[in-house]
This record gives sequence, C-alpha cells and structure tokens, in this order.
Amino acid sequence: MSVRTRDTLGGRAAIVGIGATEFSKDSGRSELRLAAEAVRAALEDAGLRPADVDGMVTFTMDTSPEITVAQACGMGELAFFARVHYGGGAACATVQQAALAVATGVAEVVVCYRAFNERSGRRFGSGVQHREPSAEGVALGWSLPFGLLTPASWVAMAAQRYLHTYGLTPEAFGHVAVTDRRYAATNPAAYFHGRPITLADHASSRWIVEPLRLLDCCQETDGGQALVITSVERARDLPHRPTVITAAAQGTGRAQEQMTSFYRDDLTGLPEMNVVARQLWRTSGLTPADIEVGILYDHFTPFVLTQLEEFGFCGKGEASDFVAEERLPLNTHGGQLGEAYLHGMNGIAEGVRQIRGTAVNQIPGAGRVLVTAGTGVPTSGLILTSDV
Repeated sequence: MSVRTRDTLGGRAAIVGIGATEFSKDSGRSELRLAAEAVRAALEDAGLRPADVDGMVTFTMDTSPEITVAQACGMGELAFFARVHYGGGAACATVQQAALAVATGVAEVVVCYRAFNERSGRRFGSGVQHREPSAEGVALGWSLPFGLLTPASWVAMAAQRYLHTYGLTPEAFGHVAVTDRRYAATNPAAYFHGRPITLADHASSRWIVEPLRLLDCCQETDGGQALVITSVERARDLPHRPTVITAAAQGTGRAQEQMTSFYRDDLTGLPEMNVVARQLWRTSGLTPADIEVGILYDHFTPFVLTQLEEFGFCGKGEASDFVAEERLPLNTHGGQLGEAYLHGMNGIAEGVRQIRGTAVNQIPGAGRVLVTAGTGVPTSGLILTSDV
C-alpha cells in the first residue's frame, strides 16, 4: 500500500441510533420482519422518522432487499443504497459506506442493517453443502476434497500453526472465551446471560476440529441489528451523545481467500486485518495506547489473539497473556461467543453504548473504541470516539 496522509472522512459522520431484536435460537418470524423491527427500533432510538431516511446499506448475504425493508418501514425515496461482500467482514464496512455517503452529501440519513435466522434457518456452521460454480469458489476446491468443509475446520488450520509456532497449548484460546462469557453473564440481552465459564469449562468442552473446542466457536443466532448514521452537525441536535466515526477502513491481504488463505508465507497472522489496522492508526492519528475498549470480531477465539497482535497491542504470540492479564477491556457485551452472532453488527452497537456511557458493562470514561469485522476474510474496522 502506498504511503498516505489522513483521509478526509474522519469526524464528519456519526452513529446516532442503534436498534435490535431479541437474540434467540428460533425467532419464529421472517428475516424481513427481523430487519424491519431492528431498523424501526434504531430510528426510534435516534429520534428520527422513517421518512428521514434516504440511504440504506447491508450485506450481500442479507435476504431482505433495501427497497423491501424501506417499504416495510414506511420510508420514502432512497438516494443511496449499497451492499458489502465477504460475510462478517462487511460489518464495519457498512458503516464506512454510510459515512462516505453522508460526508459527500450523497445522503443525509443512512441505515445499516443485518438480519437472519442463522440458527433456525440456514446455519453457516453446517458447512458447504452446495455451491454454484464461481471464480471465487475455485479456491475451495483445494480444501473441500480433504474434508475441510466448515468455517471451524478452516480456522483450525491457522490455529494449529499458531500454537505450534509459539509453543502454546489450546488453553491459550480459553482466555478469550472466559472473558466474553464473563461479560455476557451480566448482559440481560445476551443469550448466555447468567452463564459464565471457567478455563476448566473451556478445556473440558468437546472438540469441534482440533485445536478448537465447542467454547472456541461462536453461537448461531436468529436476530436483527440496525444502525443509523448522519452528519455530526445533525447528530448534535438528536437525543443521544453522537458516536463519531473517527476512522473507517477496509482491507484484504496478499493471496487473500475466504478463510482458506493457506498458501500465504505465514499462517499465524491476519494480513487483511493488518491492512485495516495501518489505515485506522494513520487516519485517526491514534495508537493502541489510546484505545479504551476493544470490540474484536470473535467468531472463533484464535483470531481475537491474532487481531490484537496485528493491531500492535502486543507482540506476536503474546496475545493470550494480554487477554489473561486484562490489559484492555474486550467485547464488553459478551461478543459473538456470549451475546449473539449477528455478523459483528451487535459489536458496533456495543461500541456506541460504550461511547454513550450506557453499556451494561460500562468502562468508565470510555471515549475511544476500536471495532473490527470478520477475520479470515476481506474485512473492515472502525474507531469510534465521543464528540468533543
């Protein structure tokens, strides 16, 4: 990547509304209804009407089209709509797209949303059962014939190499699971509310794909989450303290595939997240020492460790000790391991609550929050700050 100075996006847009459905294993309603419920809740939280919305962003994997959600929510005309690819890697990028639209005057109020019945309907964890031919899918041809059919099996390859390289045992991953579940236990919205775990619980949970155990894998969830983005100037007239989008970035690494990038020179890191990290630090002018809360994408525990290392919070192979020593509050909502798996969108909402000072597990004085999106895939990230 060429050397660049700070971009002109930071500080021009803010998240002003957050809304979600309940998080469950069987929602009992359509994905469109989940999306509409989350969007309307986010608009109510923002103090805005459906008619105020003129832009929408979601994931390419979402089954509820922007125009259909707009109709279901009573919106009018849309001047901007977009979708972002690569599963969970799209989460923070939806906010980036919304912020770009607002900052350039393309739209005034943009809603980002994601809704699915990922537990009662299609389950990503069930693996590849059928895939239409595509250029993108060719890479899977090097893995599927050998039994690597599920996301857990793909991550396990990198996790095993990480343990081998740094002389660690699977207990290294347990600290992430314990941390997430500790926060989830005190979060009434979390699926695992009231159910913390110990390292012993982690070590005794059944193998999924060695070295990953059951408690290393995020849950599968039904639900919806939505966010409302507008200009910082307009945000100051709305009910809640604005959560300023200080930096936003997307990134892919060399030889990038979707969770099967096994032909890179090194399997122990996440180059795509390093691309995001370099952009966020450069464009925000901040450093790891400035971050007060980290909301790191945690579909599998090993990649939380490698994210901490890619962002420079600690050295290579040192992240397990970093988490165990609680040097940075992580996933204070319980993460996808403890609260819900909403492709990372619920993590962005937790970042907003921390900035507002309304989180269940509030970190005193939190004014700078790092949020990341999917790992092992082309990805994205945000730095959120309070309005000063």
